[in-house]
Amino acid sequence: MKKILIGTHNNGKFKEIAYLLPKIYKKISPLKLKIKSPKETGKSFKTNARLKVKFFSKFVNYGVISDDSGLCIKALNNRPGIFSARLAKKHGSFLKAMKFILKKLKNKKNRNATFVCSLSYKDEKGKIITVQGNLKGTISNKIIGKKGFGYDPIFIPKGKKITFGQMTKIKKMRMDHRFLAYKKLLKKVKI
Repeated sequence: MKKILIGTHNNGKFKEIAYLLPKIYKKISPLKLKIKSPKETGKSFKTNARLKVKFFSKFVNYGVISDDSGLCIKALNNRPGIFSARLAKKHGSFLKAMKFILKKLKNKKNRNATFVCSLSYKDEKGKIITVQGNLKGTISNKIIGKKGFGYDPIFIPKGKKITFGQMTKIKKMRMDHRFLAYKKLLKKVKI
């Protein structure tokens, strides 16, 4: 069985990426190999995704896939953006970060947002391919739904009436920003 390292410590992301990857792979977590996460010093999702894939590939001699993703809210100057996870850490949890965002948007008419995912894949030969998937939507007026993870309970994808937090896991994983990025990746590389 071929191995692939999914370069993330986030369990939700790990499960979603593992679901997208072909069944022929044994999906390995950096936690299993006791590898810490690198510092995200990039100024964009793409830079951070590449930085992570380069870092994690130092520890293994097989393929590595890493992602950097986040929620960009138009009325907040596209924040939290690359700081999405750090905002949750700063506030103590994603729930508290969502409450903080909803408070900030209270009197804003424009609730447009984009979920962004940059995926970086490094094969055994060392070639790196990085792609980005963007999913437009809006921010709900309150936290709705217990499914998903991160900011899913406040994001309503364009054309839908419910948040990611209300959707079944499969429905969400077949349309979200990670899925869109993965589809782009498959056009460029055979995984």
